[in-house]
Amino acid sequence: MMGRTVSPVFVGRQAELAALTEAFAQACEGTAATVLLGGEAGVGKTRLTGSFAERVTRDGAHVLLGGCVELSAEGLAYAPFTAVIRQLVRECGAEKVAALLPEGGARDLARLLPEFGEPSGDADGETARARLFEQVLTLLERLAERRPVVLVIEDIHWADRSSRDLIAFLSRNLRAIPVLMVLTYRSDELHRQHPLRPVLAELGRVEGVLRLDLPRLTQDEVAAQMAGILGTTPEFAQVGKVFERSEGIPLFVEALVECGGECSFPDSLHDLIIGSVEQLPDETQRVLRIAAAGGNRVGHALLAAVSGLSDIDLEDALRPAVAANVLQIADGRAYAFRHALIREAVHDELLPGEHMRLHARFAEEISRDRTMVPPGRAAVEIAHHWYSARDDKWALISAWEAAGKAAKSFAYNEEMQLLERVLQLWGKVPDAAELIGADHTTVLEQASAAANACGELERGTKFVKAALSELDEGTEPARVAELVVRLSQFKTAKRKPGALDDLRYAERLVPGPGPHRAAVLTRLGSHLMFGGEVAEGTALTEEALGIAREHGDEGLEADLLLNLALGHSIAGRMNETITVNMTAKTIGERVGSGRVVLRSIANTVDALNNMGRSAEAVEMALEGERLAREYGRYRTQGTFIANNRAEALEALGRFDEAARVAEQGLTMDPTLRTRHHLRRIRADVAIARGETDLVASVLNEVGAFSTQEEFTQELTANIRLRVGLHLLNGEPLAALEVAEEAVRAALITSKPMLGWRTLALLAGVCEVAEPVAPERAAALRPQVEKAATSLTVDSPVSEAYRFSVNRDHDAAAAVWEKLDRPFLRAKSLLQAARAAASAGDREGAAVRLRAAHPAAAALGARPLTTEIESLARRLGVTLDREPAAGAASSPAADAPAAPLTPREQEVLRLVAQGRSNREIAAELFISAKTVSVHVSNILAKLGVATRGEAAAAAHRLALIG
Repeated sequence: MMGRTVSPVFVGRQAELAALTEAFAQACEGTAATVLLGGEAGVGKTRLTGSFAERVTRDGAHVLLGGCVELSAEGLAYAPFTAVIRQLVRECGAEKVAALLPEGGARDLARLLPEFGEPSGDADGETARARLFEQVLTLLERLAERRPVVLVIEDIHWADRSSRDLIAFLSRNLRAIPVLMVLTYRSDELHRQHPLRPVLAELGRVEGVLRLDLPRLTQDEVAAQMAGILGTTPEFAQVGKVFERSEGIPLFVEALVECGGECSFPDSLHDLIIGSVEQLPDETQRVLRIAAAGGNRVGHALLAAVSGLSDIDLEDALRPAVAANVLQIADGRAYAFRHALIREAVHDELLPGEHMRLHARFAEEISRDRTMVPPGRAAVEIAHHWYSARDDKWALISAWEAAGKAAKSFAYNEEMQLLERVLQLWGKVPDAAELIGADHTTVLEQASAAANACGELERGTKFVKAALSELDEGTEPARVAELVVRLSQFKTAKRKPGALDDLRYAERLVPGPGPHRAAVLTRLGSHLMFGGEVAEGTALTEEALGIAREHGDEGLEADLLLNLALGHSIAGRMNETITVNMTAKTIGERVGSGRVVLRSIANTVDALNNMGRSAEAVEMALEGERLAREYGRYRTQGTFIANNRAEALEALGRFDEAARVAEQGLTMDPTLRTRHHLRRIRADVAIARGETDLVASVLNEVGAFSTQEEFTQELTANIRLRVGLHLLNGEPLAALEVAEEAVRAALITSKPMLGWRTLALLAGVCEVAEPVAPERAAALRPQVEKAATSLTVDSPVSEAYRFSVNRDHDAAAAVWEKLDRPFLRAKSLLQAARAAASAGDREGAAVRLRAAHPAAAALGARPLTTEIESLARRLGVTLDREPAAGAASSPAADAPAAPLTPREQEVLRLVAQGRSNREIAAELFISAKTVSVHVSNILAKLGVATRGEAAAAAHRLALIG
């Protein structure tokens, strides 16, 4: 062997090193950043990150290192983060790490490292995993308060699902703190179906994420690398040959140089890599093959036990491999292959029998002494080795155990994969049920629960159906009922029909009072309430509440009280809603349930906003969000509270704040339903500001054009946004059609910000559509008014909307002013001004317009501002508080500012008929773009803002025949 194996000179990569340094500088300025560093295997990603880490460490950064291993895909959850936390424990001790977290937060980390004591007892899959994510986020934030942090995670192409989710979560939520994440991956392994591809695509859209591709070395850089290895300048011909064969991949350059001048060039890259190993003594090669079966990193004690060598003999055998830089000494008396490709090449050399025998030996030794692998890894390591050993019996047993361990770490995707392995092996192991203490159906049930927790809806549905096919409802009705409830959850999550039928079927299976019936009624009652069936939902919830109290289950009692409060809210009984919420909150505080406390706060914030106490709602939401962070539940419940805060801010006309809160909530990767709520509130702001593209994007995302919503809240919100978009686009007939559809659906509830708000909007549609479809508008109005008579008026908000429905816009404006809702006040004043103008009260209209205009302008409500200005122009009034001296007191002529051309008159005639641009283009044999230009000119000449107003002006001024 000639010279050094690895060049002491860091060759090339100056541009990439500069990019990393710039990203670090950005992080130091308080703007967190993420770098995605991709490159082929062996191209030098580890060398680059190592050089960068050395540089920033000298500059005072705290560098944390974690790596994914090939085993991760089999269930080794959170492997890189476990390594990072273990590093912190080594550096400063578990107590100091725990002190950086909220009280009790370290118990969540105990699921990754035993040094933090007993794990938290919370088994709620939806929130427990999210809480773990928030503890990791908090840990990094607190560390960054002391000095800049650089988190390097290598080989994320091997990352488990849980680690990928946590990486994405941190990338979106590390903001305004000095943290830089550097994530490396093999770009040549990302086939079309690779699970990392969508993660990279998602991260690429996140602000502050830089994607960096590491290219191969140039020939000059290969020459410099060779000089560093050899200690002398290489011959030109040799450089050319090495460059040609290595294709500029540094690892292959090293292997080729190591062959020496007499070495012939191998036929394959595998032969090239294995060539350096074959130069080692036979005993060293034998031990390397054993080590390769153990993985990229293997402890000394474990390797000694599997090889059967004494410490001295093992060290003698490995010394040549360390000297040749095939193996490196790692922390904790362990050995690591210098590069994963070397380990893969050596492992590929194992004969079939040798492969099975060695993996079985590793499984046996780890089972005998689990301390020979890092804490938390034994179960999944054993499962991996027995499966690789092709021992079906022990592969099944160990996969079952590892699945249980994964569930305790909230690694539900990994749990599901391991349970799938159990199911796959079941038929090969005759006494499988006796070996694991569970029948086949139980495995399917647990797999469906894991699938539900990690969002694998299709696979979860298959597990449930398979389990149901093995059960008899006559002998095990409660078990069947539980599965049917889960099936309904999958259908709801997929927005498929049939969930309610499933829940009713489950309820019939458990007719007798008891915990099983209470569990079913809890789901069925809330489902009915969300669907608008408040009376039946309330009755079933009260029955379940009685069962919970009889059995002394205070946690379930609190949840059911909150469900009852939901029914009060939908029915418009806001005072009762708050009273019951506070009762549940008291129980939650007594039993120490952060989940119940936060749920009660979220619902109370919503109730306060519906009552018109929006400023109070904002303050309570801020306190709830603070508690959510303290409880480690911000990602799930905190984002829901934030959504309710955004709704209150939007009601107060604080549009910038509302939009910002909604956008921030989205970065927390909330549940799909909360995400859609956040997107809808952002669309409400967009409608007020005329951002039509954003509104259309939201409606498409939430499926408002393609999916029939099952729940009242989502249905009415979609109706509101669809009408708003049509009105923005000047499509009164389309808005009228949606309004007619809403009345037919008959799902208008008494909740002020849902039912009353929707009815007021539909009444407004009647006014806008009247000039173009008078008969339809006239038919719709009494239906809207009739629907209003069935709703309760329990708050100033519902009272104001009722005034709007009854066309008493001045009264509505007065209520909105008292409630400090400037946008709605300005809107009501505009409607009152229109009514005054129609009645011939020009001065009364002017007074109202002058009051509305500054508020609309200050809010940035461009469509409302334009409508106010347009009406003022048509009336010939000034919007100044005091009209200019000598201003005309008589109405200005209604004639257009400039005459319409014959073509514009044709276009206006079709606009007045409610035709779209595309339909007009077809009628007149011109392009839709040309129609758009004509419509813009018409609006400008008529001094109007919308197509509906243009149609009204056309009829009033007799501009069309």
